[in-house]
Amino acid sequence: MGFNCGIVGLPNAGKSTIFNALTSARAAVAPYPFCTINPHEGIAPVPDLRLDKIARLTLPKKVTPTTLEVWDIAGLVKGASKGEGLGNQFLSHIRAVDALIHVVRCFEAEDVAGEGGVDPVRDADIVNTELLLSDVEIVARRIAKLSKLVKTGDKDARDEVEIAEKLDDRLNNGIPARRIDEHVTGYARDLGLLTVKPMLYVANISEPGEGASSDYAKALDDLAKRENVPAVTICGKLEDELQELDEEEKQSFLREYGIERSGLETLITAGYRLLGLITFYTVVSDELRAWTVKKGTKAPQAAGKIHTDMERGFIKAEVICFDDFIEAGSLHHAREKGAIGLEGKEYEVSDGDIVTFKFNV
Repeated sequence: MGFNCGIVGLPNAGKSTIFNALTSARAAVAPYPFCTINPHEGIAPVPDLRLDKIARLTLPKKVTPTTLEVWDIAGLVKGASKGEGLGNQFLSHIRAVDALIHVVRCFEAEDVAGEGGVDPVRDADIVNTELLLSDVEIVARRIAKLSKLVKTGDKDARDEVEIAEKLDDRLNNGIPARRIDEHVTGYARDLGLLTVKPMLYVANISEPGEGASSDYAKALDDLAKRENVPAVTICGKLEDELQELDEEEKQSFLREYGIERSGLETLITAGYRLLGLITFYTVVSDELRAWTVKKGTKAPQAAGKIHTDMERGFIKAEVICFDDFIEAGSLHHAREKGAIGLEGKEYEVSDGDIVTFKFNV
């Protein structure tokens, strides 16, 4: 089970620059629309200070962080829902991801082609409207099909059409499916609608450290608050340049600008939370490894993330939370202190758990 985010936005908002920084990939970047046509896939390691602290105590030969799959999707344009700018193709790419990272241009640059001046709210609205219009078309087709079934006396179709019409009304009033009540949202999810996907905004600024003072970024942040979605501010160009430095140089550079945490770390963490994910850890055969599961995942299913045989033969899980492990200093001392609990099939793995699974082969 993989988890992925798609980077969307208007052409030249800086999507590919941010994608390159996230994944250390080298997607093409150029100041004209449709420089990106085919989606690019990359893997972004999830920043994890806990993993570093566990490693310092366990001294494993190998440390494997958890990752997030990221897709760089070509820029949408006005009319994409009707096929403009290869819109139908791009919308199908968006349909394939679990969550959306919506990059919005919050910088001025003479060499960047674009429609009018810099206007983050306008730009965000163009993309959001195209996603809404695509959903409206899908729901309209579904209602037309259901209406024919209702005339035949199909009770299930009659019940469904009521939900579909409620959804249609909300969408036509500019309300994305993610902001409707859970019953209707669940139905929208079954239909594969675009606006039901979790989304966060990224204000792509021109200079590091200007986030708080950027009127463009503030305008986007205000929009995000009205829509009740997360928003982060990063300088995509700087983050991409930082990937060329070693870790010591990178930290020195950030300190010079008075930045405690890179924008990419903030963005990846936000994307991770957006998907409702948590991290647990295993220490096996000299390898410390972080694993990603959905919040609420029970112990056997978490074991299955490692190997299906472990889920089938699950017996129990030895579990210690991160804070207790750090206090004990090692799994050996934690076991001596009785700090490791034994959990069964109904245990829900918590964020930060260090787990040893017991199973029959």
